[in-house]
Amino acid sequence: MAGRGGGSSTSPPPGPGVGAERRRRQLPQPRDALPGPGAAAALRGAERRQRAAGMEATPRRCPGGCRRRWRRRWRRWALAAGLLGAAAALALFAALREPARAGGEAVTVLLWWEPFGRPRRLADCRRHYNISGCRLSADRSRFAEAQAVLFHHRDLARHGPGGLPRGSPPRPPRQRWVWMNFESPSHSPGLRGLSGLFNWTMSYRRDSDVFVPYGYLYAPPAPRPFVLPRKTRLVAWVISNWNEEHARVRYYRQLKEHLPIDVYGARGLALAEGGVVETVSAYKFYLAFENSQHTDYITEKLWRNAFSASAVPVVLGPRRANYERFIPPDSFIHVDDFPSPRLLATYLKFLDKNKPNYRRYFAWRKKYEVHVTSFWDEHFCKVCEAVRAAGNQIKIVQNLATWFES
Repeated sequence: MAGRGGGSSTSPPPGPGVGAERRRRQLPQPRDALPGPGAAAALRGAERRQRAAGMEATPRRCPGGCRRRWRRRWRRWALAAGLLGAAAALALFAALREPARAGGEAVTVLLWWEPFGRPRRLADCRRHYNISGCRLSADRSRFAEAQAVLFHHRDLARHGPGGLPRGSPPRPPRQRWVWMNFESPSHSPGLRGLSGLFNWTMSYRRDSDVFVPYGYLYAPPAPRPFVLPRKTRLVAWVISNWNEEHARVRYYRQLKEHLPIDVYGARGLALAEGGVVETVSAYKFYLAFENSQHTDYITEKLWRNAFSASAVPVVLGPRRANYERFIPPDSFIHVDDFPSPRLLATYLKFLDKNKPNYRRYFAWRKKYEVHVTSFWDEHFCKVCEAVRAAGNQIKIVQNLATWFES
């Protein structure tokens, strides 16, 4: 499996959302083509497959009721061939032949450690994401039957490689071991010595085997009119991990010399009763400052704290070009766009007084809506979906630390 390909900076790709929410939000697909030169061959191929399965397209030697039933089904299939095209008709005929199935053999996904050691009720992938045939479990006695085993890196670092499964029961030959991590390399100790252990990576990195970002934009079939909440305040910042050595704290100290910033969390004000989104929605700008700067490391600070609250994000993280792989270039302000914090402050004050220019940062809302990834349900169900799509492909992840730290 490979990571997602690059996207246009003006038209960011819909994210890799999972299940029902993703399927509801996808753009309508083109209509099936009318039958062309390949339709007859497709129909003949269907007949051969039917005969090989022990049934014939036109029923013979069938008791009376059975014969009439098959003729009705055949007429319906033939009508579909003319209206929908060969591919859609074959799918319809298969649906007539058999009851709905759960998408093939069930996939068991085992959590070797529940993230951060916190037990939780595991998601029903079918109910929440329309992904059928998934069994999620934290019961290690199911190791031998699991098609995939998830290893959360923070817990792996705490227990060490000696905490991995060893020997009894033996590891099934086609079982995937999935390394799962959503912290940045700066906050991922113990990466060395993990080469050759895992089959897949799952992270926010776009080139992960299972790519699950913190959020994404999607283009709904019928975008809803965007209404900008009433803004009564200028700049907000929510921070829980205050470290004077972090670039974000150093930049904040310089920026606050030139404009007022309301700080919430560990070193500031208490959040409103509704939480981060409720609080930030009253502000025009939000400091979406990451705790470290790495490729693709764009967290809920952008997707939830800023976008979901309809505040313009002022970002400090990877380079602007990296952000533009995921969001439109006119949807955010990057600190690197300005030679100094003083000039950034001057620009924010200008936008505060110039409503038309400020509203241009919301033009993308006419095309896209925001999805914030749900931890950890989407991740577990996404692995189940990936196992089913991968078939028998197996690989080994070499040089895990080198890749993740790049």
